[in-house]
Amino acid sequence: MAYTTPITTAFEMQRATIEQSQKALEQTIDFQQTVNEAVVDSFDSQRSAQRRGVELSQTLAHSYLDVVESSVPGAAGTVDEVRAAVDEQYDFLLDNHAEVFETVADEYEQGADAYDELAADYVEALDEQVQLLVEAHEELESQSVDVAEQWGDQLESLQDQVEDLQEQVTDVQERAAQAVDA
Repeated sequence: MAYTTPITTAFEMQRATIEQSQKALEQTIDFQQTVNEAVVDSFDSQRSAQRRGVELSQTLAHSYLDVVESSVPGAAGTVDEVRAAVDEQYDFLLDNHAEVFETVADEYEQGADAYDELAADYVEALDEQVQLLVEAHEELESQSVDVAEQWGDQLESLQDQVEDLQEQVTDVQERAAQAVDA
């Protein structure tokens, strides 16, 4: 069994590395999915903040027009026309802004959903492949341990035979020495 300890340890370390790599990949995919969810969740607040910015800009334009109207005599009619044109443009901008955000959010969500489906399929296939790899690896380990044990047994048998042979040689040498002395 002493012959198989390094082999078993090496195989266990290799399997642990395979399994840790698989977990790291799954965590990376989970992280990407979390990022996608955060981006999708942030669309409403981004849309709202940008809409408030556009509305603030419209309010500033109205304030400017109010100043012009109050400081320039007889400009009320022209300012009203400009105000109507500004409001029309801002309404158009706000409508387009809402449509663009809706489209971007929908497209991103669809992309994130497609990524989630693909990632789930990928992880499932990876799990199956890693399981097959681990099973094959365990079989290879078993075969390697068996070979090492057989090799160890054969080595021990050879050592026993060498020791027996050495004892026989020693006995023969002792008898020959006794025969020469006699």
